[in-house]
Amino acid sequence: MSESRKPSVLFVCVHNAGRSQMGAAFLAHLGGDRVDVRSAGSAPAETVNPAVVEAMREVGVDISAEAPKLLTADAVQVSDVVITMGCGDACPVFPGKRYLDWTLDDPAGQGVHAVRPIRDAIEHRVRGLLTELGIEARG
Repeated sequence: MSESRKPSVLFVCVHNAGRSQMGAAFLAHLGGDRVDVRSAGSAPAETVNPAVVEAMREVGVDISAEAPKLLTADAVQVSDVVITMGCGDACPVFPGKRYLDWTLDDPAGQGVHAVRPIRDAIEHRVRGLLTELGIEARG
C-alpha cells in the first residue's frame, strides 16, 4: 500500500446484515474520508438487522439506509485489508492482501440487548485497526 493513497478495508460476514455492517459503519464514522470502506456478505440478507440498526443509532451512527451487498472477487481485489466475521471458506483469498478474522457472536435473531456487546467489541477492534493503519480516530 503506497503512502499516496488511502487504505481500503472490506468487512465480510455471511448475511452482511449485522457484524460487517457495524464494522464498516464504525470505520467510516471514525476514519472519515481517510479510508475507503466496503462491506459485503457471502449470502446477503434482504435487509440489515433492525436490532443492529437500533444499537448503532444508540451510539450516534445511522445505518438505516444501508442494504446488504453480495461479496464479489472484485471487492476483495481492490481492498488492502479484508476482515472476515464468520464467513468461513466463502471469502475468496488473493495474494498480497491482509486478512483478519474477527471472531464475534452473530447478532442474527438477537435483540438489541444482545447486539450491544457485539457492537462495542467491533468498535474497539475498529479503533485498533485505525491505529495500525496510522489514522487517528475522529470523535
